[in-house]
Amino acid sequence: MLVDSHCHLNYEGLVDRQQDVLQAARAHGVSAMLNISTRESEWDAVVATADRESDVWASIGIHPHEADAHPEMDTAKLVARADRPRVIGIGESGLDYYYDHSDREQQRRGFRAHIAAARETGLPLIVHTREAEADTYEILSEEMGKGAYPALIHCFTASADFAQKVLDLGLYISISGIVTFKNAKELKAVAAEVPEGRLLVETDSPFLAPVPNRGRPCEPAFVVDTATYIAELRDVAFERLAETTSDNFYRLFSKARR
Repeated sequence: MLVDSHCHLNYEGLVDRQQDVLQAARAHGVSAMLNISTRESEWDAVVATADRESDVWASIGIHPHEADAHPEMDTAKLVARADRPRVIGIGESGLDYYYDHSDREQQRRGFRAHIAAARETGLPLIVHTREAEADTYEILSEEMGKGAYPALIHCFTASADFAQKVLDLGLYISISGIVTFKNAKELKAVAAEVPEGRLLVETDSPFLAPVPNRGRPCEPAFVVDTATYIAELRDVAFERLAETTSDNFYRLFSKARR
């Protein structure tokens, strides 16, 4: 059984056929899914999906693209809204300097607010970072010095050096279908070397469908293809990779129940 540690079941492309998507995932052996929020307006729907489906969990957070649209978002509001039985994570939050959809200082402020919420609640922080390795690491490290908090880098696409730095901080690393893309050579090397006890898998549905599903809306069932590919990279049996990444998910997201 596999866990999809990061998907967006309430996004266009999945929400209109959500029940079919969930049934397909279950038929492929996906035993749990973490439904991620990216803006306040979707929090209720994301949590409602988790409340309704026993194998779906939820997060509360603001994506860095949405930072400018949430100038009043603070730690207290995140903590208050995360106090629901099916909410097991904070985020996704972080820094995205590739698109720069929000002011960088506002992104950094929001990121620190999410870290404080993770520290206060004990719920893992789900980190998005793109073209922002230096600032992401600086903030993660500075904040870890103020008090430990659990966290993972989702949809990892950064350098091997960054991977080692965040592993040294105690973070987990989650690999998406990008690892199956032909030109993702550095990511393949990272996926092969992440310590067994710190590795998770995800789809980031409805984005980034892995080979052989490229060109289609991604969905949680496709995490099987990504896990199969990573198992081959690491020269381990698929069953072992599935068991290890699932165990890691429940160790990190300890509020979730099997």
